[in-house]
Amino acid sequence: MTDATRGTPTALDSRIPGLRDLDPADRRKAVVAAAGLDPSGAAALAGEGTLPLTVANGMIENVIGTFELPLGVAPNFLVNGRDYLVPMVVEEPSVIAAASYMAKLARPGGGFTVRATPPIMRAQVQVIRVTDPWGTRAALLAHEDELIGMANSRDTVLVGLGGGCKGIEVEVFSESPIGPMVVLHLLVDVRDAMGANTVNSMAEMVAPRIEEITRGTVRLRILSNLADRRLVTASVRLAPAALDTRTLKGADVARGMVEACALAMVDPYRAATHNKGIMNGIDPVVVATGNDWRAIEAGAHAYAARSGRYTSLTTWEIASDGHLVGTLELPMALGIVGGATRTHPAAQAALALMQITSAQQLAEVTAAVGLAQNMAALRALSTEGIQRGHMALHARNIAITAGAGGADIDRVAKAIVAAGDVSVGRAKQVLDGTD
Repeated sequence: MTDATRGTPTALDSRIPGLRDLDPADRRKAVVAAAGLDPSGAAALAGEGTLPLTVANGMIENVIGTFELPLGVAPNFLVNGRDYLVPMVVEEPSVIAAASYMAKLARPGGGFTVRATPPIMRAQVQVIRVTDPWGTRAALLAHEDELIGMANSRDTVLVGLGGGCKGIEVEVFSESPIGPMVVLHLLVDVRDAMGANTVNSMAEMVAPRIEEITRGTVRLRILSNLADRRLVTASVRLAPAALDTRTLKGADVARGMVEACALAMVDPYRAATHNKGIMNGIDPVVVATGNDWRAIEAGAHAYAARSGRYTSLTTWEIASDGHLVGTLELPMALGIVGGATRTHPAAQAALALMQITSAQQLAEVTAAVGLAQNMAALRALSTEGIQRGHMALHARNIAITAGAGGADIDRVAKAIVAAGDVSVGRAKQVLDGTD
């Protein structure tokens, strides 16, 4: 398959009418045709034998097999004026449908506008057993150029690409459970990598010299997953009419969404669920592209608590012209080189499907999906409630649990939704013909 990071992407239209009505094979053909994928990419997305045991055995330890999750595609996404078909790996019904529908609603207003800062990651070097922490800080800052040079000697290829260590920070903790400590941060531009291996190696490289400068003891030398120098900010703007329902005016829906978000802004109990909904959109893209979803989760939730109080990652407001405006900001340490992103054939196919050429571009699209997912949740909560649409899409799972297979899955699912009783008991009745 052609390397997803090379070549000139062809234009595509992410709107594929009737996509959800096709069977999986025809759905895949439509998506592959729209994205212009080659046969090997199409085969990788099919999932059958995508990850040979020989490859899996080289990725992690003690391999005994592989574990599959559904891979779907969210159409309709327009991000920074460009169309995207977004691959998502997720087990929960309604996630892809909700994100796709919100992307469709957002298109008339220009879709999603997203900007990412340069890919700066932070490595931490902990120095303990110092009696003069502030003097230690001054000594380290005086050696900044030397430490930057040492760090960059560890990865000359990265430096040649325009990345590398760009500066240092020094934090002082005058009190801790083990006494005063100083923590030096290396600020590293990792380019198109997630960056963990790079910054960890640089931290280990400078550690002996830091001990000489400080006359202390270096303990930890590791990256921070609170990548607050690698932020992505997504926004969307919708006219009230875009939110009209059969029974509600769009202006009322927009007001309800703002009011629902307000609870997440002030109450950590609601904020935890609110932000989980955002990650419902983000994590499936991260997984599909072979990135570290645990790092993204850790960074997002830490960023949500950066003020000392856990709060919403999004804000929703009504502009002076009545438009609904939503904004999401969070760290997004994603890569398109190295690790599983480079090893896993399906991850490479996912990047090719989106026509991704940089880690920054991937971060922008992923954040747009997170904002779309949050918009869907708030819209549902402000109108019919979260369960109605979710349970309708969950009906297929219920039908399978009741024993349905093949064509019976859709037949049973439609029947229990129509009856308003999405339960295993009712599904069994429909399947047995006793309803």
